[in-house]
Amino acid sequence: MGLPKDFLEILACPETKAPVVEDGDWLVSTDAKTRRRYPVRDGIPILLVEESEMMGEEAWREVMKRHAL
Repeated sequence: MGLPKDFLEILACPETKAPVVEDGDWLVSTDAKTRRRYPVRDGIPILLVEESEMMGEEAWREVMKRHAL
């Protein structure tokens, strides 16, 4: 199901202000330096740096590839 597209378009990484993409139950920052992902719980994005995880470079690249970025 996912988040509405128009809602996703206004969301950004709170640390870098980079756009995010939805990947399963996560919003993944498109910023290659930080590679943060933020959880989506019960349809609510948790865009708090302290709730985020840093992704490994390979995993982040796979997400970007899936989203054609």
